[in-house]
Amino acid sequence: MYLTRFRFNTARVTARRILSSPQMLHAAVMSSFATPPVQEDDGPRVLWRIDRNGKSETYLYIVSPLKPDLTHLVEQAGWPTTGTWQTYDYGPFLSRLAKGEEWAFRLTANPVHTARRNDTEPTKITAHVGMRHQMQWLLQRQEAAGFRVVEKPRERQLIPGVDVHELVIRERRHLEFRKRGNSRPVTLVTVTFDGRLEVTDPDALRRTLTRGLGRAKAYGCGLMTLAAA
Repeated sequence: MYLTRFRFNTARVTARRILSSPQMLHAAVMSSFATPPVQEDDGPRVLWRIDRNGKSETYLYIVSPLKPDLTHLVEQAGWPTTGTWQTYDYGPFLSRLAKGEEWAFRLTANPVHTARRNDTEPTKITAHVGMRHQMQWLLQRQEAAGFRVVEKPRERQLIPGVDVHELVIRERRHLEFRKRGNSRPVTLVTVTFDGRLEVTDPDALRRTLTRGLGRAKAYGCGLMTLAAA
């Protein structure tokens, strides 16, 4: 597995156009491989995420089973003469994960649930729009995903019993775009979580980091990354 980081030159029109379209971003990511990796539900897959750290700091992160070549992105949306990308062997880090370790994490996800307006209608996939429900979506999945979001000491809780976890929503976005050849728009609610976790099941967490969490993985959701807490 490989972890790759690329910085967009947001002063370029092409970069802003690519960043405005999850469809174009997906195509750009998959074009990074001479032979696109097989996307299997039960195996490692290509995951990607956009991090906006400021007006001029926008990064693309990719986790992939094959090493990508981002020459096309450097030429179209980077700094062709001075810019590049960084790719790291992800395997050693993944293999060292151990139960009880604490890490800071970031995750962009598509929190959804099934709902219907009455008993006569079929259920349909519906986005969570409230911050409390979006956080709850993640907390409901933490055990199966191999981690536990760390709880704050009571004296640090702004609202005791409510503001319990080391978890914040960093960014929320409502996206609407059209797939090629389809006139119906695709709508997507994405949420970027920042928080702190404790590893409870290293194998399950490795699966989460390499297979993603939740839906809409083709459109920049599901990739969790860890950093020193």
